[in-house]
Amino acid sequence: MLELYYWPTPNGHKIAIFLEEAGLEYRIFPVDIRAGDQFKPDFLKISPNNRMPAIVDPNPTDGGEPISIFESGAILLYLAEKTGSFLPQDARGRKTVMEWLFWQVGGLGPMAGQNHHFVQYAPEQIPYAITRYVNETHRLYGVLDKQLQGRDYLAGDYSIADMACYPWIVPHEKQRQNLEEFPNLQRWFNAIKERPAVIAAYERAKDYR
Repeated sequence: MLELYYWPTPNGHKIAIFLEEAGLEYRIFPVDIRAGDQFKPDFLKISPNNRMPAIVDPNPTDGGEPISIFESGAILLYLAEKTGSFLPQDARGRKTVMEWLFWQVGGLGPMAGQNHHFVQYAPEQIPYAITRYVNETHRLYGVLDKQLQGRDYLAGDYSIADMACYPWIVPHEKQRQNLEEFPNLQRWFNAIKERPAVIAAYERAKDYR
């Protein structure tokens, strides 16, 4: 059974969604980032950057010792390759999924994360920072909206790219974004929200809020 080191943040949700979609058995090991669990020595052995999520796979495909993986994008790619799911086998399809996966981990996630910090958590309101990150989040939503024009999902078929991006759109109101401005994104968001595996992943999250 896979071990998922998890807290219900957007990056944590990504991995839970994949595991539910793929029907894999997993056990959650909560990493309470409010209590500083991410800095505990045992966790740092598998996630040296003191960030969750991370996983431990007791049955890697090479048949060797259990393997640990940190960084949510790397975890999604590892699981997709292991299961042969949600990642196209053809070069062009794979290329597109990888582009949007890396776009999320390098752009949408960091910028929306700064948005969350300065809008919700910073000890003082800094108008310049709030405006910068709210505007950049808005721009990135526009990029998604354009990509989704004429497509059901980011790379055509549902993939790890969609799983990576969706949890960062869930808190759109807290990011001061209006999905009605982005009709293609809104359609995609509503479709993913209704997927049984996504519903199940967010239900699991309720135990850790």
